[in-house]
Amino acid sequence: MKTTTKKLAVAALLGFLLVGTATGDLAKRIDAILARPANLKVHFSIHVVKAATGQTAYEHDARELMIPASNMKLVTTAAALHYLGPNFEYKTRVGLCGETLVVIGSGDPLLGDPVIDAKYGRQTGWIFNDIAAALKRKGLTAIDDIVVDTSVFDDQRVHPNWPLDQLNRWYAAEVSGLNYNNNCVNIVAKNTAGNIAVIIEPQTSFIEIINNIIPVSKGGSAIGAYRNRHPNKLILKGKCQTQATITDLAIERPAAFFGFLLAENLARAGIKPQGRIIEKTVSDRSGFKLLAEYTTPISDCLVRANKRSLGLAAEALLKTIATQRTPERTNGSWKRGQELATEYLSDIGIDKSQFFIDDGSGLSRINELTAHAITKLLLNLYKSRRWQLYKDSLAVGGVDGTIAKFFYQSKYKGRILGKTGYIDGVRALSGLCITKKGDFLFSILANNTNGLTRLATHDIAKAIIDDAEPDPPRKKPAEQPNPDEPEPNRVG
Repeated sequence: MKTTTKKLAVAALLGFLLVGTATGDLAKRIDAILARPANLKVHFSIHVVKAATGQTAYEHDARELMIPASNMKLVTTAAALHYLGPNFEYKTRVGLCGETLVVIGSGDPLLGDPVIDAKYGRQTGWIFNDIAAALKRKGLTAIDDIVVDTSVFDDQRVHPNWPLDQLNRWYAAEVSGLNYNNNCVNIVAKNTAGNIAVIIEPQTSFIEIINNIIPVSKGGSAIGAYRNRHPNKLILKGKCQTQATITDLAIERPAAFFGFLLAENLARAGIKPQGRIIEKTVSDRSGFKLLAEYTTPISDCLVRANKRSLGLAAEALLKTIATQRTPERTNGSWKRGQELATEYLSDIGIDKSQFFIDDGSGLSRINELTAHAITKLLLNLYKSRRWQLYKDSLAVGGVDGTIAKFFYQSKYKGRILGKTGYIDGVRALSGLCITKKGDFLFSILANNTNGLTRLATHDIAKAIIDDAEPDPPRKKPAEQPNPDEPEPNRVG
């Protein structure tokens, strides 16, 4: 009899663990989603808390370590706010040392960023036009060398744990002390009477093209770009019927890319570069005379990292954190950034067993987080004076960012704010649900995913609002009288 009782107790405990824990009907709603056939082999870590009290509303394997994908950006941006402060600005300085034009990078990830330029009404290439105008005001028609100084960061531009076969994608762009246009180019191929013309945007000779695209008269267009063993030498392959485009193709050596674009734009503006483009540290800045300074507020970086998941913004923030603990404010590295971000999470009470930080963007599969760690991070921010700035950086369901096309129904639109995450086999969504019963902070991490996992993460977020604001029961349709039956006798 004792054996039977023990077995029943264990079975009951296992059943409790499998369905998770929650208050009210939220458990039933979320557990029903997890019980769908498509989700049975998916590994979920889920935690939902009431923002006002920190009380757990639901949890499922909340302390299980998971690959977080871009949910790592939540950690990076929070750590950046902590160490750099809400008023931090990147400052890229341009000046003259004699007749040498010097550009001192600050690690700014958004210089020439199309989204930010559009926000401020700036034309493509505005910075080069501005530098040219500053030189003309000095009466210069020629310069010697162009020196680009990237010493604010170390020389490791590619993280060692990023997938090697994806390094030409925008989300794996190199991270430099001087970045431009997300360190990417667009390539347009046009078929004119059987001849393929290739256009690089922004226009530059920095990229060398080997054009193996085949012109075709039917069948549509499909082209690809492949890296050569030589930096910035690209082989184009595929077919082109009329026009084909490759957008946001990551380049190599971003600082030199900026230097080439600067030289080419100055030449077009009538200022002749007569020397070389040199990437080096300007250790003696006593002769440096400032021409122009370009700033980017941290708020823009937070938005680009979280709303649209720009990896370059997150990685630059992590390396920038690392510079703040050195007197020279130089040589920011992933290693030092990891250490400081780890220190930050520990300081707010997150145990080191709940996370491992490998990069800033979440592209590395070595990163690990738990849903519990993320909600604790969000709760700490929620209670701080910096919450509004951080909250404004999150994507808004049905409105903007990576979830602009989701949660558009009136019940959810504008009420689910979050950071998405996606790499192969990983889906994530963490953030804030705004309900009539108060705010809820949540984290949903999924590994071993399939094509329906994103739907599950979205439905779980919706379930938080549905549980707080259940739809009224549908009224039973009123019974209609049978026209073949006589009406009953009426009184009065």
